[in-house]
Amino acid sequence: MLDEPNQSPQSTIANGNSASPTSHSDENTSQLEQRLWEASDDLWNSLVDTRDAISDDDGSRWLDLGVGGAHSGAASLAISTEAEHREIRARCRALAANNEFAINGHENRISYVVGSGHTYRAVTRKGRQASPELADRVQEVLEQFIEENAWHRRQQEIVRRRDRDGEAFLRFFVDAAGLTRVRFVEPGQVTAPPDATQNSTASFGILTSHDDVENVLAYYIDGVAVDAANIQHRKSNVDANVKRGLPLFYPVQKNLRRAEKLLRNMSVVAEIQSAIALVRRHNTGTRAAVQQFVAGSADAQATRPGSGRTVNTKRYAPGTILDTSGGVEYDFPAQALDAGRYVIVLQAELRAIASRLVMPEFMLTSDASNANYASTLVAEGPAVKMFQRLQAEQIAEDLQVMWRVVENAVRAGRLAREALSTIDLQVAAPALAVRDALQEAQVARIEFAHGILSPQTWAQQRGLDYAQEQENIAAHARRAAAPQSSLADARG
Repeated sequence: MLDEPNQSPQSTIANGNSASPTSHSDENTSQLEQRLWEASDDLWNSLVDTRDAISDDDGSRWLDLGVGGAHSGAASLAISTEAEHREIRARCRALAANNEFAINGHENRISYVVGSGHTYRAVTRKGRQASPELADRVQEVLEQFIEENAWHRRQQEIVRRRDRDGEAFLRFFVDAAGLTRVRFVEPGQVTAPPDATQNSTASFGILTSHDDVENVLAYYIDGVAVDAANIQHRKSNVDANVKRGLPLFYPVQKNLRRAEKLLRNMSVVAEIQSAIALVRRHNTGTRAAVQQFVAGSADAQATRPGSGRTVNTKRYAPGTILDTSGGVEYDFPAQALDAGRYVIVLQAELRAIASRLVMPEFMLTSDASNANYASTLVAEGPAVKMFQRLQAEQIAEDLQVMWRVVENAVRAGRLAREALSTIDLQVAAPALAVRDALQEAQVARIEFAHGILSPQTWAQQRGLDYAQEQENIAAHARRAAAPQSSLADARG
């Protein structure tokens, strides 16, 4: 027959069993076990998780720096996996959609980088000979592309996507007639296929050369490899050897959330305080006496349908004077409302965000009370320098698109091949610095008189179409001469 299982030391003590030859050893074992548990509890309570130092208050963990080498696409980038990249993008997209300060920052950058849109002009390349008709035909191809693709609106969306997601993907489609169309590709569509997850050259959905991460061969869009020649990838806030970009507000996303919460809390507290007109304090009255006092002084009574509770209301007209007995005191909570203390904290958070954007605070808050537009957007100001950099980058990448358009038209036979070597493309962006129109006109006139400024460039700087203006001038001259010629005929 099998022996019954021995009771544990704890059960022996709990049951109060009498001592036995082994009871002393069991008791010692129980004490040792108890001490072991206590020591373990002490160790657990004093345990410090080193990950707490790299975590935020909201529980989100800081992302590890990429250390995968030149082929991993994570060099100098605070992400190491596509999942982390998607999480960052989702958080910043939520800010761009819901946070009023982030929305204002995005819109202002669009306004200054793109403005009303850039203008493009086809001209004969310096040192080359080309017929004026060839430049006109190239200009027609560009204008058709701009109209077909609503390019000025698309420019604005490029800036928004690039700032919001850290990157923008443009895909090119060419029809048999050589007309180029542009469509956006969502960043979430560019991802490594399952069979290439362990291939470092295909990480983050971008296939590159084994020995050169900047030499892009293809993009995996919805799992299908698309030739890099059909894609333009504009990325921001990362190094050249990093495959994917980082959103503009990634470093200050916590500041944006705190600013939004602080503003919300300030408004809620102010709303609650201002909703309570006064508080009557009955220093000596009992509960029944207070209720009787309230009911007796009420102007009207109403019963709530749900709870059946009676609510007493009293109307205080403007200029009401309150008379009360010695046992009643009146407090006015709205007098203690001081939102100025929190506004200072809110401004500090917004300045941190504005410093990330290299923009004056009023461009983020729309509060120009402590800033002067004319003294902020001067030619040498930091904001102007920053926007000039962004415009130059936008122009360089837009020119790549325009040359693709010209090349596609050449392949389809719409343009002569010499257009690629004899024609140049000029781009003009809206002016950034505060301008003195009269002074600029005087400078342009001097430059024109000395032969260093052409009428075409002068018109482009003014945002005018030179060819169209010449036609308008000729039409005006014809209309002005028409009455005179009619009068001469009548006299004859």
